[in-house]
Amino acid sequence: MPSTLISPSELSYLHTSLSLQPPIRPDSRLPTSFRPLVAETDLLPATNGSARLCFADGSEAVVGVKAEVERTKKSRPLRDDGRVGRGNKEDFAMEEEGETEAHRMREAKGKGQDQWIEVTVDMPGFQRDDDGVVVFLAQMLHEGLVADGALRDRLWISEGWHWRLYVDILLLSPPLSYPLPLLSLATNLALLSTRLPAPISRLDEDPMFNDDWAASLLLYPSPSKSSTGSRPPFTLLVISIGDNIFFDPTREELAVSDAICAVTVGSATSRMSDEDTEKSNLRLLSLRTIDPPARLAGTVSSTGAEEEAGAWKPARGGMKRNTVAQMVKMILEPGGVGEEVMSGLETFSGV
Repeated sequence: MPSTLISPSELSYLHTSLSLQPPIRPDSRLPTSFRPLVAETDLLPATNGSARLCFADGSEAVVGVKAEVERTKKSRPLRDDGRVGRGNKEDFAMEEEGETEAHRMREAKGKGQDQWIEVTVDMPGFQRDDDGVVVFLAQMLHEGLVADGALRDRLWISEGWHWRLYVDILLLSPPLSYPLPLLSLATNLALLSTRLPAPISRLDEDPMFNDDWAASLLLYPSPSKSSTGSRPPFTLLVISIGDNIFFDPTREELAVSDAICAVTVGSATSRMSDEDTEKSNLRLLSLRTIDPPARLAGTVSSTGAEEEAGAWKPARGGMKRNTVAQMVKMILEPGGVGEEVMSGLETFSGV
């Protein structure tokens, strides 16, 4: 990450103002407010889905999603005596009628595999694919996508076939701050816009698809009153300074944070036929602390600076349990930050 060239006195002022009740952020935002952003979807040709996201600080990312049909490698079933055999007929039986999309989703539940999703990240200044920062970001994003199991199950076609999803993420601008939220939200928008060809074959046949792209199906269809849908997971960066919690931190706020946490949230949305309102069920998929905060933001304090009067000294140790609990509550509670982010992303995607 780039260095944050802030003097010790400026760090002390930032930390003091952000520790107040109520806190004063450098850009006057509320603790739960996000910076303005610009987004668009379906901008890359020859992809199943794509999105571009740009934050107010100038950081920008483009995500392209490509899907390919691939044969599923599976082990042969065991017979009743424990030996490898072809299995019973009922093991491979498929319903001969009613093979709708809902039926396919029921058949696919629990059959997806993590390796069907491949995530690659490309960042300016990192020429090697095995660089630690690039690998860590790609792993974090992949971990969030497969955590709830919904996406990988959607890639199941039949017992012998599946979709392999390639998610290519390109950070166009130098990483002015920690880029994980930018990459995650851009990936979320790209997946919301991803479409797959509509299947016209039966579940017990080799896959065949409709050539008409207008008949293609969204990877994440919009929930209706008669069906249940879900949305792609996303990761938020949350920091704590004193007793205050801040979302979407800037580079300067990261430099003086006491602790940083990456929270991945998934959503399952359902609508009841006898209700007009939509009920949203947010789930916590993963939570990781990123430390030490001063090193993350590129802030290096010398011994002399620490001893200087009025200089800020980075906090040592981990996060308090009640701080983590408060972060999770603020994201998952009805009408909280998680629902606000989810509705905002759906507005950009046109869902």
